[in-house]
This record gives sequence, structure tokens and C-alpha cells, in this order.
Amino acid sequence: MTLKTRLITGTLTSAMLIAGTAQADRADWPENFTVGTASQGGTYFVYGSGWANLIADELGLSGGGEVTGGPNQNLALVHGGDVAFGLTTMGPAADAVAGESSLAPGVPMDNVCALFPMYETPFSITALADSGIESISDIPDGASIGFGPAASTSDTYFPAMLETLGVEFDRRNGGWNDLGGQLQDGLIDVIAFAAGIPIPAVSQLEVQTDVNIIEFTEEEQAKVMEEFPVSAFEIPASTYETLEEDARAVSMWNFTIAGCDLPEDFVYEVTKLSMENNDKMRDIHRSAEFSVPENLKYNTVLPFHPGAVRWYEENGYEIPEDLKL
Repeated sequence: MTLKTRLITGTLTSAMLIAGTAQADRADWPENFTVGTASQGGTYFVYGSGWANLIADELGLSGGGEVTGGPNQNLALVHGGDVAFGLTTMGPAADAVAGESSLAPGVPMDNVCALFPMYETPFSITALADSGIESISDIPDGASIGFGPAASTSDTYFPAMLETLGVEFDRRNGGWNDLGGQLQDGLIDVIAFAAGIPIPAVSQLEVQTDVNIIEFTEEEQAKVMEEFPVSAFEIPASTYETLEEDARAVSMWNFTIAGCDLPEDFVYEVTKLSMENNDKMRDIHRSAEFSVPENLKYNTVLPFHPGAVRWYEENGYEIPEDLKL
């Protein structure tokens, strides 16, 4: 055998070994996957469905987003293995870990792991401009308020927030697109949104009619922050055509989640893809500009999946020991 032949043979053998290893690494990967999102018309649906398509396309798998009731249900679905991935907020996540989820009281959800930060969810209020409602204190007693899908983050926290602020209301549930239509038709008075901005349903309403986006006063903001797991937030004026200046609000962080029993190599590749391609993530929804490793610190509740931990540590990000499995 000549030197040239040996070199070619050695190169081919190495290539085959690498290819074989790559194939072996995928041996325990799922053939397909589902991402639990929320109702159509909300940011979760747009973000989650787009992210699912990105994973599927880049990793050569079959996968997609699924309409769900939102963060609470996504936690339960991931915990039970009904979906591989989901989107949630830190408030419902803390309740789920403690066994205090409204969907499964007394059942600690210990098969839910964090992947990466998404964005902050502002709690914002929208009414028709001709309603005369320009502040929270303007909301009349008995007003019908849409809080999103039942057991969603919005439905879990916003009613209690408004009760804390002295608002008396008739509670309504539904998907964001449906509630937007009801508001426009005069069937409800207000929508209390908890969703990443810009909220598609609000953007659509702005095109079709005049709306008021109602901000919290400083006192209202401070009172809500004392009572609930939220932080101060300002909705930038550039978010909606209706806004002439930044609007004061409160917010809660969102994270993607995965079943803790998913294969480590699979989750490593999903995390790598998501964290190393923020331009593609922003193409899905502009709120993904905050979907960066620097925001890992906002999860203090869920353990990170071992596959995610491996990517973060390889890239110089520290995961607290109490958030590792």
C-alpha cells in the first residue's frame, strides 16, 4: 500500500468513525417532538411554534408547536411526558415545584427542567378608546374583563392583582384572538394581558380600532410588587402605535422547559442551536432579543437540564449547584 493510499484510507476511516459516532449519539433521540405554547393570538404561540420549526429544520426532526392553556398546563404536560418542551413563567413554575399548581394540587412537578430564558412578560391592560377607561381606577365595578385562557399566567395572577388594587369585575376566559374580537364587538370591557410584547392581538386591534393601553400608577405598581412575584417594567413607546410614551407595568420572566428525562445530547444540541443563533430567534419574534444566556439568573426555581448545563459551562456560564440535577 502506497503512502497516498494509506492517507486516503485513514481519512476515510476517520470520517466513517465520526459519522458513526454522530449517528450513535442520535440513537436515543426522539423521532419527533412537540412544544407546548398557549392560545393563538398570544406571543407564546408565535414564539413557541417558530422555535419548534427552527429546531425541527436545523436538527432534521419532525416537530411543531401545540395550542395549550399556557404556562400552567405546559408545566403539567412536560412533567407528564405528553410534550417534550414547553414555555412557562417563573410564578407558575415555583407553584408547580412546590406542588401548588392549580392543575395538580399536591403533586410536586419534579420532571420539569429549565433550558433557556425567553423574555419578560409584562402585565398590561387594554380597553377601547371610546370606553372612557384610561386608568385602572376608571374600570367600573362589575366590568367584564378577559384574562386569557383558564389557568394561564394571566388568569392565575392578574385577577388577584386587580382585586388587590380594589377592582371589582366579572371574570372572562378565552384565547387572546377571541377576547380581542369580543372587546372590539363590545362584549367585554377590558382585556388584562400577560404576554410578551408586542402582543399580536393588541397590534391587530390597533389596526382595526382605537384603543387605550392602560399603565399602572407608581403606587399601583409598588403595591402589586409587594404582593406578587413580579418586578417593575416599562412597555417601550415604540411597541405600539397607540403609545406616545413608555407605559409603566409589572413583569414576570419566561423560560423554555423540557422533560428532565430527555436525552442529554439531544437537549445539548437544542440549547446550542437556540443560544448560538439569536438572529434566527429574533426572526421568530422580536422579544427573543432577550433570549440570551446572560439572563439565566432569572431562573431561581427550576433545575437546568444536564444537556443545557453542559452547553452553558462549556461556554463560560456558571450554573448554581442547587439548580443542577
